[in-house]
Amino acid sequence: MAQGDHIELHRKRHGRRLDHAEKARKKEARGVHTRAKFAQKVKGLRAKLHNKKRYAEKATMQKTIKEHSERDTKHKDANAGPKDAVPAYLLDREGMSHAKVLSNTIKQKRKEKAGRWTVPIPKVRPVGEDEVFKVLRSGQRRKKAWKRMITKVTYVGDTFTRKPPKYERFIRPSGMRMKKAHVTHPELQTTFCLDMIGVKKNPQSPLYTSLGVITKGTIIEVNVSELGLVTPAGKVVWGKYAQVTNNPENDGCINAVLLV
Repeated sequence: MAQGDHIELHRKRHGRRLDHAEKARKKEARGVHTRAKFAQKVKGLRAKLHNKKRYAEKATMQKTIKEHSERDTKHKDANAGPKDAVPAYLLDREGMSHAKVLSNTIKQKRKEKAGRWTVPIPKVRPVGEDEVFKVLRSGQRRKKAWKRMITKVTYVGDTFTRKPPKYERFIRPSGMRMKKAHVTHPELQTTFCLDMIGVKKNPQSPLYTSLGVITKGTIIEVNVSELGLVTPAGKVVWGKYAQVTNNPENDGCINAVLLV
């Protein structure tokens, strides 16, 4: 085995620490002070190289901020001129329009996307890891506590194959797996029982998204081919997003609203 591969192998088998995201966030927050301390102490050629690198980073940051900020603009307005006759001293004046414009189309696209994907439940109650995961003790004397059983409803695909029980860190009980959802079409006011394709995003945590955990507010993808929806180009739509509106672990089923 090549040196360093054992780390990747361990991550594949057991996953990352449960507090990995929090540790990474704290390390990034401390990084500012570490860089400042280094910048104060460094001398000579290393200082020149460091300052050059920081200058490039700051220039990129300023450019990005400038792109995303709004600015004032003035342009000629063809319809702003007076309809009646004007004196000779006003003939050389042109109607000006003052407006706020976006200096970059990125921000505009982002606003459009945000408006397009408005969801029925914008805010959800945070769900802690102690509520989702149950610690399972393993080993001959039950001293090892690295396994977790998921206590919420999960979705796994048709091609899902379990790892060997010895190496499986996150256990998804088959009794808590679901493959169908009751999806309500908001315009038709009708509910359909549709097959699920996958879990797009769980607002609680990226870990829950990757594990397929479904809680209230989760965005799931459902198969809508039997509804007969078509695009403006005439193609059949077979996958659309829906937001879960109930607590599936309490109700025993998944209720969702289609995002149209």
